[in-house]
Amino acid sequence: MLVNRELIEVFSEIAREKNVERSELATILEDLFLYVIEKEYGDSSNCSCIVNLDKGEIEIYAEKIIVDEIDDYKVEITLAEAIAKEPDAADLEVGDVFVEIIDPRVFGRRLVTTAKQFFAQRLRDVERNYIYEDYANRIGEIVIGVVHQVQRDSIFINIEQAELRMPKNEQIKSERYRRGDTVRSIIKSVEVTPKGPDIVVSRSDNHFLLKLFEMEVPEIEDGIIEITSIARHPGERAKIIVRSNDRRIDPVGACVGMRGSRIQAIVRELSNEKIDIVNFSEQPEILVSRALSPAKPVQLFIDDDKNYCVALFDDENLDAAIGRNGMNINLASQLTEYRIDAYGVKQYERIQEDHKTSLNEIEGVSPEVSGGLSAIGINVVSELLDADMDVLLSASGVDEDSLDTIYEAVQSFVERELKIPSDDEELEDINIDSDDEVAKDDLELETNQSVETEVETEVTKVDSKKTQDIDDVLDDSITDNDENSHSEEEPIVEKAE
Repeated sequence: MLVNRELIEVFSEIAREKNVERSELATILEDLFLYVIEKEYGDSSNCSCIVNLDKGEIEIYAEKIIVDEIDDYKVEITLAEAIAKEPDAADLEVGDVFVEIIDPRVFGRRLVTTAKQFFAQRLRDVERNYIYEDYANRIGEIVIGVVHQVQRDSIFINIEQAELRMPKNEQIKSERYRRGDTVRSIIKSVEVTPKGPDIVVSRSDNHFLLKLFEMEVPEIEDGIIEITSIARHPGERAKIIVRSNDRRIDPVGACVGMRGSRIQAIVRELSNEKIDIVNFSEQPEILVSRALSPAKPVQLFIDDDKNYCVALFDDENLDAAIGRNGMNINLASQLTEYRIDAYGVKQYERIQEDHKTSLNEIEGVSPEVSGGLSAIGINVVSELLDADMDVLLSASGVDEDSLDTIYEAVQSFVERELKIPSDDEELEDINIDSDDEVAKDDLELETNQSVETEVETEVTKVDSKKTQDIDDVLDDSITDNDENSHSEEEPIVEKAE
């Protein structure tokens, strides 16, 4: 047995600096001496080590077989040598196991160098494991750290002993980070790598916005108010749907706060990202109308089965409904999970007129094909679009290839009439007055107060089995729209024939 309190104290001091627990330190020291034995003798399978930190004792044992002649001194010993080391071994015989106590001092200075390297590596492994376990249990939590390195694809943030990584796609594009900046972000993922835990944090994730609201709005943290959906274009605009589990509490007002104090704190954290707060409704037509704020549709056509909606706007409000580069309508679609197409009233009237166009007037549709379709009662565009595939293929001179040609010709005709830009053309960069007002740091943030001023929107419910019911209903709806006076609280819902 070797008492070496000084050696243990040195290791203990290093471990305390690295926040390594005593039980973990004892295991490291035991593995350390076995590692040294393996380096010295090539094998440590017959050895064991016990470290008592409280007493400052290190005990190393090697089990050897008593033999007459030694072939391998690492695992064998003669009876005479065993008795010389331990007098009680006189009771043993050839073939018995003798437990030899090894004095660590026999390793000399090699022990110091080897032990230092091994101990440092094990401490790093333990430290990495602690960091991994700590942050793996904190996924979804907001943390604050200091930027210590900025690279092209990522920035690296230090929090105590941990290094966190924020990739380019998790950053807010408008933000520029410098060494020494304090950054708040959310832990998104933690993975084990050969270089240590890879802790990815984010500022562009929707969950980051949710957590910011939880921090600023106690009613959300307490479960009184819920955020049911979030759509973001990080750094530019966000829309959220909120609902209250207590009828006495206005969820939109609670999120805005007194004079906008709560929402302003979130907007400043997100580099003036504009936020629309939408009050939840069980009625999809009301929810879609609110989600399209700041624009207000004059008429909606909703297909609940297909989660599809056509929204009509006054021509002067159409640009606001679409938003810069389509941002507003895209966010509204993500928020409500409805595919939304926006049209001006006059533009949609032209669509209806186009759908009444005879097929034989459309370039690309041959007289033979239009004649065959006419024979089965299909004469205009709307009838073509409304017909089932089997019906169309039953017409004389129509097969799948020619049907594709017909559809392409009709689409080209409609696009020419409406002058619809192709997919690869960018939408016009639109400056919206209401958006400019929202950019101010005052309470001019856009918060969709649909509760107080309910949309005056006419809504038509569409049967998904009739894909062109939207077109059939619209003619009458547009005509009757001025004749009907609608309540501000409940939009009119019409059932399509």
